[in-house]
Amino acid sequence: MKTRAAVVYEHNQPVVVEELELDEPRANEVLLRTAASGVCHSDLSVVTGTIYYDAAVALGHEGAGVIEHVGDSVTDFHPGDHVVLSFVSYCGSCRMCQMGRVCLCESYNVPRGLQLDGTYRLHNSSGDGILQMARIATMSEYMVVPQQNLVKIGAHYSLEKAALVGCGVTTGVGAVLNTAKVEPGSSVAVIGTGGVGLNAIQGAVFVEAEPIIAVDIAEKKLNFAKRFGATDVVNAAENDPVEAVHELTDGLGVDYAFEVIGNPKTIVQAYDMVRAAGTAVIVGIAHHQAEFSIPAQQFVASEKRLIGSFYGSCQPRVDMPKLLRFYEDGILKLDELITRQYRLEQINEAFAAMEAGENARGVIVFD
Repeated sequence: MKTRAAVVYEHNQPVVVEELELDEPRANEVLLRTAASGVCHSDLSVVTGTIYYDAAVALGHEGAGVIEHVGDSVTDFHPGDHVVLSFVSYCGSCRMCQMGRVCLCESYNVPRGLQLDGTYRLHNSSGDGILQMARIATMSEYMVVPQQNLVKIGAHYSLEKAALVGCGVTTGVGAVLNTAKVEPGSSVAVIGTGGVGLNAIQGAVFVEAEPIIAVDIAEKKLNFAKRFGATDVVNAAENDPVEAVHELTDGLGVDYAFEVIGNPKTIVQAYDMVRAAGTAVIVGIAHHQAEFSIPAQQFVASEKRLIGSFYGSCQPRVDMPKLLRFYEDGILKLDELITRQYRLEQINEAFAAMEAGENARGVIVFD
C-alpha cells in the first residue's frame, strides 16, 4: 500500500515529504493508521545527525493511531484498537526487563531503524529501503510496527493528546518520578523548557517540589514554563544560570537539576547547580560524539550524583495509561502543551518554529 511520510535523505537539509510503498505486516507486527505525531527535538536531531541514522530514514517517534490490520502471532491487539506508540521495543524477559528497566532491554541487537527481523517495511519509488525512526516513524500516514512498541489505550481519549505521552510527557515526567524519584519539598532546576522540559516541570509540580526554577535563553519558553508551574525563571542569555540558581537557593544550589537540552556545556551547568549530595539528571540527547568533563576530586568530595534518564526510565504499558488517567483527573496538562497543529507537508515549518521557541509542542495531525 501507499503512505506519505517525512523522510530525511541528507543531514541538515529540508525534510522531504513523499509517497512510499509500505509492506504488509509480518509476524508480530501491526499496520496502523496514524492520527497524530508530535514534533519533538529528537526528530530534529535525526535531521542534523545528532541522533545518527546511516541511510534515509522516515521521521517520527511520538504518536498515536488506530490499528487497521494485524500480522500472524499478534494476539493482544486487534483492528480498531487505539494505541500510543512507544519508541522502544522490549522483550519483557531479559535481565533488564525483569528488573523493570524495559527501556534498556538487552534482547534486540538489530541495526537502528530496521524492523526486528532486520528488514525494511518502507521503500521509495526507486525501490530503496527507508529506515523507520525508532522502528515506528510516526510522521507517516500509515505505519507497520512491532507489537512490542504498542500501548493500548481507551478509545475515549483524544489521539492527538494521547500522542504526547509517546515521548515528551513520559520522558519529562518520568525523569522526575521514576529516574530521580524527587521527594516532596525538594528544590528543582530544569535547564531547557521545550516540550520535554515543560513536562519535567509538571513532574516537579506533581511531587510538590519547591522552588521549581526554569532556565532557558528564550523568553517565550520561560513564559510557557511559568504556565506549567515554574516558581522562578532564569534567562541564561542575560544571567549566569549557575550563579542565578545559587542565588535563588541561599547559595546552596538545588537538590535536583534536570538538563533537557543535550549540550555538554549545560550538562556541566546542571552538575554545578546542585548542592552537595544533590543529583544532576541528564535527559537531553547530546551529539553521539559529544563529551563533557567535571572536576574529579570535587565529584568525590561533594558526593554529588550525575545520572542519565532515558525515556523517563518508564515502563510504557504501565506509565502511559497512568499518565492519561492523570490527564483525565485534571492533574496533568496536555491540552495546554499543543500550541499549533500542522499538516505533514508543513514539517519543515514546524521544525523552524520549534527552533525559534514558538511552540510548547507542535503536532502533526492526519485525516
